[in-house]
Amino acid sequence: MDFPLDISFRNMDPSPAVETRIREKVAKLGRLYNRIIGCTVVVEAPHRHHHKGKLYSVHIDISVPGKDLVVDRAKPLDHAHEDVYLAVRDAFKAAARRLEDHARRMRGDVKTHNAPTPDGTAAPAE
Repeated sequence: MDFPLDISFRNMDPSPAVETRIREKVAKLGRLYNRIIGCTVVVEAPHRHHHKGKLYSVHIDISVPGKDLVVDRAKPLDHAHEDVYLAVRDAFKAAARRLEDHARRMRGDVKTHNAPTPDGTAAPAE
């Protein structure tokens, strides 16, 4: 991993174990797509006044040339996210999918649709 990584914890004490897990997951993203130029990860615990358990949210911002890919699990729907490790796992799975989609678009594997002409038919392919 040869790009800057910023890890932040909000409404909770920093955890070396969670930070280590995040670094492992970011290293996997770096192997998946080698053009990452920066990554920011924010792990947030809800405020103490929540009544339905602690559902952690994980926000990942991956910088690649010309674009920022954002994964925001700010409103977790799954009560499994009461475990911070599961919340991190799910957020990084989503980040990997987003990164793979971006890589496919950059390689040209994803077809783009021709814009329709004013009469409603598709413009001829070039």
